[in-house]
Amino acid sequence: MTDTRAEFRLPTENLSDDLPFYTKTLGMRLDMIYPADNPEIATLSGHGLRIRLEKGAPDAAGTIRVLTENPDEFADGARELMAPNGTRIEIDELNPPLVLPRTEHAFVVRRLADQAPWVIGRAGMEYRDLVPSRLGGAMIASHIRVPDGPVPDMVHFHKVGFQLIFCVRGWVDVLYEDQGGVRRLHAGDCFIQPPRIRHRVMHAADGIEVVEIGVPADHITEIDHEMTLPTDIERPDREWDGQRFVHNLARDGVFAPFRIPGFEARDTTINENTKGVASVMVARPVAGAHSPWTKHSGDILFNFVMSGEMTLEGEGKDPFRLTAGDAFVIPPEMATRYAEATKELQLLEVSLPGSFNTTIL
Repeated sequence: MTDTRAEFRLPTENLSDDLPFYTKTLGMRLDMIYPADNPEIATLSGHGLRIRLEKGAPDAAGTIRVLTENPDEFADGARELMAPNGTRIEIDELNPPLVLPRTEHAFVVRRLADQAPWVIGRAGMEYRDLVPSRLGGAMIASHIRVPDGPVPDMVHFHKVGFQLIFCVRGWVDVLYEDQGGVRRLHAGDCFIQPPRIRHRVMHAADGIEVVEIGVPADHITEIDHEMTLPTDIERPDREWDGQRFVHNLARDGVFAPFRIPGFEARDTTINENTKGVASVMVARPVAGAHSPWTKHSGDILFNFVMSGEMTLEGEGKDPFRLTAGDAFVIPPEMATRYAEATKELQLLEVSLPGSFNTTIL
């Protein structure tokens, strides 16, 4: 294979000023310099970067970001430096801690009929934003359509606190780290993707739709170029940040009385397997029953209408007639009622934390 290298060119006026900064302060290695009698060009490498300092180069000085596990021990703890040639140096955490923003509570109703735009996102998938405010950055909810056939995905992971993939219709095949071979998600099934679990979307059926919930809203997706899936070892009980991978099957679900009278629900085991981080339930009305006004004490309570219809009533709000594809968020301590539900109604309810109180009014 032909040896090929790439380098980033930066201007310099005086190499004798710049070289000590890049080699001693930033800890880079000098690889080449010429001409010997009056050097004008030097190449250096370090921290995964190769740069070329060239006297009189027409380029802007630019910014170099150095990411390290111990920023306080790098460059005497400085977080910003300026090189003699004008290049700005930013020093930051390689693996910064996950920040969960404080939830900005709001009553949100997002209807499919409002025709919010579908946006092309990662790997050619189409995204529809279900909570535009994202509750101040606390969460993101997306209605996703995946083009049928092989998906041009790579092994990747998410630096996230909680992530749910719930299949609304169709099916999709996914590979997960330490979870054996291909996992097929059918309508009504769901995955919990624990923080940093490697995975890859493989193939999707025509008409596939999923709902994806992520906490916080802004989180990083990182490609893993080293791992190949499936992995050789299967470890179903492995935990990532205290959470286990969940592949919950709708066909195995058992319905029991729901927290709201007049409804019953099946538990997806996510509350248990995330140790209370979140709960995911599928609720449906009980024939002939009526639901009362209720309040909840949770932080985030998100719902997606998978099928059927209902009227959402809220204190101080006009009622909303909701149908399949609609979504809503109910803030804590707001009185609401699920009224006039059709027998086909199925609600996906996602709550954080997993356990909270419901008050019947």
